[in-house]
Amino acid sequence: MKPVKAVVTDDHPVVAGATKMILEQIEDITVVGIAHNGKACLELVEQHQPDLVLLDYHLPDQYGSTVAERIKRRYPQTHIVIFTGIDVADLYNHLIEIGVSGIISKESGEKTIQNLIRCILDDHTMLPLAVYRQMRVTNRQPRTETDSSGLTPDEIQIMYLLVKGATHEQIAEHIHVSKRSVDNYLKKIYEKLGVSARIQAIEKFVRSPIYADIKED
Repeated sequence: MKPVKAVVTDDHPVVAGATKMILEQIEDITVVGIAHNGKACLELVEQHQPDLVLLDYHLPDQYGSTVAERIKRRYPQTHIVIFTGIDVADLYNHLIEIGVSGIISKESGEKTIQNLIRCILDDHTMLPLAVYRQMRVTNRQPRTETDSSGLTPDEIQIMYLLVKGATHEQIAEHIHVSKRSVDNYLKKIYEKLGVSARIQAIEKFVRSPIYADIKED
């Protein structure tokens, strides 16, 4: 196997250090940098152009999915593994659409993590059996403006909390990001919805099929 450069991104230094050790036990992998937030991760990727990025989903400044999307846009050949301590099963489709190569729980054993990385570097991936058994192959049709506004799952969650009356501070606490990150998310959401104010966004969101689906769930 050719030498592989990797970047680890996790806001917990102990977890990041342990992940680095697990990766470097795999022959030919070198961790060229550790980042503790999305901004630092993007800077390391720009500097080293790694082959592999292990990326925590919940980062202090932004979601891992947002970071992954930016990396894949600029470096489509880079493998990204979402490494998370929470259940992201509902986000699998979105993460696959972004182009991530794998998704794994932080509770996974060392051997499982290493097996996933080896599979990915061989252009394969691994899934938990519980997830695999729920999968189905579908011919997905492009979403139209009447179906959705193009909001990501992260943005939908924020809008749902907004509809429920949550403040920006409460949303930030709920999704484990800073208030500034919530403000940035809302700016993007307003642009996608074609509105300029909170009340307009809420009115448009509650009339959408997305909100109806959430209420049914």
